[in-house]
Amino acid sequence: MKYIVGFFRFWYEFIVGDDWRIAIGVGVALGLSGLVAHSHLAAWWVLPLGALVILVASLLRATRRT
Repeated sequence: MKYIVGFFRFWYEFIVGDDWRIAIGVGVALGLSGLVAHSHLAAWWVLPLGALVILVASLLRATRRT
């Protein structure tokens, strides 16, 4: 049982890491990219824009804490 728990703990730490908000933002960006691509539109711009939004939000949160 401890191997199974260790396996899932590893993947949680690998995906979520330090900030769960970034993990959710990446998931939302990937999902939105899939929806845009499914509607037969160019979806290349969704992930770079999502990465920029996630980066700005993370930096704003970090600078407000200090």
